[in-house]
Amino acid sequence: MRCFRICALIVAALTPSLRSAGTSTHVPVTQTHEWIPMRDGVRLAANLFRPEAATRLATILVRTPYGKVNELTPNYQALVDHGYNFLIEDVRGRNESEGIFDPLEQEPLDGNDTINWIAEQPWSNGKVAMTGGSYLGITQWKAAALNNPHLKAIFPVVSGDDDYRDRFYSPGGAMKWGHRLEWVSENMRAAEFTPPPFDKFIWTLPERHADQVVAGREINILKAAFDHPADDAFWRSISTREKLASIKVPVFSVGGWYDNYVEGDLDAFATLRKSGTPARILIGPWPHNMSTRITTVDFGPDAHPPLRRSQLEWFDEWLKGETVPLAAAAPVRIFVMGANVWRDENEWPLARAVAERFYLTSEGHANTGSGDGVLLEEASPRGMKTDGFTYDPRNPVPTAGGAVCCNNKIFPWGPEDQRPLEKRADVLVYTTPPLREDVEVTGPIVLVLEAATTARDTDFTGKLIDVYPDGRAINLTDGIIRARYRDGLSKPKLLDSTKPVKYFIDLGVTSNVFKRGHRLRLEVSSSNFPRFDRNPNTGRAIADEVNLVPAKQTIFHSTHHLSYLVLPVVPANVRYTASARH
Repeated sequence: MRCFRICALIVAALTPSLRSAGTSTHVPVTQTHEWIPMRDGVRLAANLFRPEAATRLATILVRTPYGKVNELTPNYQALVDHGYNFLIEDVRGRNESEGIFDPLEQEPLDGNDTINWIAEQPWSNGKVAMTGGSYLGITQWKAAALNNPHLKAIFPVVSGDDDYRDRFYSPGGAMKWGHRLEWVSENMRAAEFTPPPFDKFIWTLPERHADQVVAGREINILKAAFDHPADDAFWRSISTREKLASIKVPVFSVGGWYDNYVEGDLDAFATLRKSGTPARILIGPWPHNMSTRITTVDFGPDAHPPLRRSQLEWFDEWLKGETVPLAAAAPVRIFVMGANVWRDENEWPLARAVAERFYLTSEGHANTGSGDGVLLEEASPRGMKTDGFTYDPRNPVPTAGGAVCCNNKIFPWGPEDQRPLEKRADVLVYTTPPLREDVEVTGPIVLVLEAATTARDTDFTGKLIDVYPDGRAINLTDGIIRARYRDGLSKPKLLDSTKPVKYFIDLGVTSNVFKRGHRLRLEVSSSNFPRFDRNPNTGRAIADEVNLVPAKQTIFHSTHHLSYLVLPVVPANVRYTASARH
């Protein structure tokens, strides 16, 4: 399975190497295969690796759906060399483990049962920590929500905190279509079933039939997602976000500015800090797999910090009670793109960031990168005409990079040049003049859009872009709003007129310095496919719709109907305090 390789690379990037562990030789290891009983009699298969001469030690646990390792890899060996037991377990219904795979429901109690089992073993001192990325990180959050007294710390990577907003839908209510279908196709398809290529199955209609197309069988998690398109009680009952205020397990989380889960990672950190739970976070300039080589932008030689050392220090602090250098560091560590420096912060979002507006203006022809769309720091009486375009779901704007997941070979992620998309008439482009000084934007990005449509339901999208002096238009963040969710994800309501409506579009989070001579750019459209599924514009249930109809969209930027981008700008006098700690 493709995702196994990607998730293995995530673990490899984080697990301490021999050199970082301060050893020159491997300790002798005892390896055993274990059957771990769950509360309902199902047994989960695991491999245990522990120092041969040791008696009772703390244990590092990894729970994975992608197949446990049967031999101790050099990266996992380093954990054992550092004085920990290491146990890796196949989750329920995967690889050698018994039971039926139900990724939305099974992980809290199965994780809890596994931790309790570890604590009872003669080789355990009763202390457990967890690590791993993506699904392996999600299993940590699910276990932490139960506050098992034996679970002393977790180290989740690119994992998020909410099943609705992170794994299936977006903060604006559109499904993360390519992500979900690709993951299901690679990890849940029927035996001997060969799905069509990604660029074929993403066009499946109705959406509800997609499981048969990509997996050759009914997939319960897709059925549940189609049955619950709004953020209702079903999603809230399984959401880690809903339980964060009660979590007491110390958390060190790691995310990437171009990762699908970064908003959830930051949300979880901020909530934990407010509730008094020990929490740290580090966000770097990477997509879902931090080992991915980025070729479109040079983030400099320091883009990858020594996460292995941080991971070891985190475990040593909470499992061994040691005083470690990490304990004296600020809780937030972010990579500021553009400036290409790491910086320590005390909170998220940054208290000193100032919300500044950039207003959309044009003479009515902002279509394409050659149009007359401009971003201005003050609303101007000039350029007050509306902009319009036709959104045709049969010909959506294609996705070009961004915070997508989870197979970059078929669904490329990260920073990409957006100029090819800016040739389309259904993409409105608004750009500032060249900047006269550096401008740092760090925090959540919001687009306030006054728009009208001929449809009863439709989508509006936004994308923040850094335009280089050579013309490259590099994406930073993007977002979407499904019109029916304009009043909230749990309150769907169709449009009842063609009058302008104010939309608040969450465009994600970033930290980037727009350098002098660069330009800020905003793209506005109604699709970003297959990052998000297409809105058919009919107002009916999207999962069951087979008819796709065009909609005429109008964007307003007049005195009474202002549209503007809200950017968290960090004041220049405190912008470049790079940390000396590497």
